[in-house]
Amino acid sequence: MRSKLIMAAALVMGLCTTFLFFNYMKKFDTAAAVQASMVEVVAVKAAVKKNQVLDASQLELVQVPELGLHPQAVRMLAEAEGKLAGGELAAGEVLLAHHLTGGRVESLFVSRKVQEGFRGVSVGVNFVQSVSNLIEPEDMVDVVFTPADKGTGPVASITLLENVRVLAVGRRMVEADKDTPYAEYSAVTLEVKAADTVKLVQADELGTVSLVLRGRAVQAGSP
Repeated sequence: MRSKLIMAAALVMGLCTTFLFFNYMKKFDTAAAVQASMVEVVAVKAAVKKNQVLDASQLELVQVPELGLHPQAVRMLAEAEGKLAGGELAAGEVLLAHHLTGGRVESLFVSRKVQEGFRGVSVGVNFVQSVSNLIEPEDMVDVVFTPADKGTGPVASITLLENVRVLAVGRRMVEADKDTPYAEYSAVTLEVKAADTVKLVQADELGTVSLVLRGRAVQAGSP
């Protein structure tokens, strides 16, 4: 009787050992299969802002499983270097083809930012009119016009345009970061509707144009 119990126990233990072994091997084979099908794709090392030019120092190759890989994933660094980010990217985010816009020529940069039906117009500003040079590309501003004082009476300022997008300050077309050297600017390029371009140019010629900075949380059409 005792020998039968020992044999039964040995049989049960053998079955358990066999089950555990095959279960382990199955997981091992699955992990090995996934490991064997990893591919390299391009990702950004740190957060990237919209319309920022990408260079080699901001990019890296990372390993991702080939299974489920997005068909638009960028596979080579050369495909992204010198291109513009079409939107904000988080650190470590894999680049997709539609994330990239523009080219290497900086002279095309502003023209690529201007939306359909709008125009880019530059106006002269001083330190005060530009909110102490604190206005940055992609900020939204209101444009206030003050006619030149001709000595005929009180001068009244009017709000000429509201909720206008800033394309560039001076020659800088992306927001400043901690590594951007400080430089004063005396002109701001605004994106205005085609019908408002002449109005803005005339205001710049006939008087003073001041910019009023709007909060970034303010939605279009808000007062």
